[in-house]
Amino acid sequence: MQLPFTGAIDCDTHPAAPPIKSLLPYMTPYWRTQLVERALDTVNYTFTSYKPNVPLSRRLDWRTPLEDQANLIPTLRNELLEPFNLRYAICNVLHGSIALFHQDMAAAIISAVNDWTRDTLLAGDPRLRASILVSPTDPAHAVSEIERLGEDKRFVQVLLPVMGELPLGRRLYWPIFEAAQRLHLPICIHAGSLHRVATTGGGWPSHFVEDYIAQSAAFENVVVSLLAEGVFRKFDRLTFVLAESGVSWYPALLWRNDRMWRATRREVPWIERVPHEIINERIRLTLQPFDGPEEPAALQRLINHFDSDRVILFSTDYPHAHFDGLNALPDGFPDALVKRIAIDNPVETYTRLAIAADSTQPVGASS
Repeated sequence: MQLPFTGAIDCDTHPAAPPIKSLLPYMTPYWRTQLVERALDTVNYTFTSYKPNVPLSRRLDWRTPLEDQANLIPTLRNELLEPFNLRYAICNVLHGSIALFHQDMAAAIISAVNDWTRDTLLAGDPRLRASILVSPTDPAHAVSEIERLGEDKRFVQVLLPVMGELPLGRRLYWPIFEAAQRLHLPICIHAGSLHRVATTGGGWPSHFVEDYIAQSAAFENVVVSLLAEGVFRKFDRLTFVLAESGVSWYPALLWRNDRMWRATRREVPWIERVPHEIINERIRLTLQPFDGPEEPAALQRLINHFDSDRVILFSTDYPHAHFDGLNALPDGFPDALVKRIAIDNPVETYTRLAIAADSTQPVGASS
């Protein structure tokens, strides 16, 4: 099912992470020397959960090498921005440097990635917006990056992986949340892991498919942690966007939280309302990869169980292979919700994207 109008906002897109050689100009002489002498400028800092040669990672008709830096912006225009008639696309540049144990090296590379994002992506097309990449293992540097880049309104959120060393609700991470809230930046928690601990609750899996399916459990853990640890109460103006989380697990988590809270709420007296009300106010989910039912009536029932029309944000997850052609919306997706997820919800979530309410046009209409 295609978007019936122009001007949608894509809340999760993935330009290829820049190679280290492209980042060297943004580093101090010390770090340029360190990386070159150690031959680390030839290392491909991609996550093991992102395998470029796996068909899921990139659609067959989107095979223009995003790693080709000279053609990166034209490729994004030709394959994403123009075909989908987007008003904005939010770029989440995932880089493996956030998983490095060497904190100083990680900080140098992360800062360079953010500078490259600003100078290459944000300067490349006015429709592109981006996340500030940070590592949860170094909250002090994360805060520094948020403060350094947060005044640039083209950066619209802060990017963290869903799996680190500790649940994200822990107070170790609160300085990151404080800085983000102060600068009116949502926190985007994206699928992926630092691989400090096993990616499933039962231990390390053997196959990629096990890791891929189990990501939803990690997102459930994050939501429960943010609620139980008091993050939603402490940072009462902060929104959390769960990217590539899927959606099918969400209603069941709402029900389970409500039921279990009634029996254990004396332990967490700061949760003063039924959990599903709080969660629906503070959590957003990107649309793709959509794991809901294909049958339209079942899909409608699933969405009804959200008990809110403000949770889902439109995304293509470009260039990953989740749908054919321009059919970024699941077949049978309720017509009444299309504009809300593609325009209204993103604008409400990302206040830096405020646009005129009448900025959409039917596809094919002249501007």
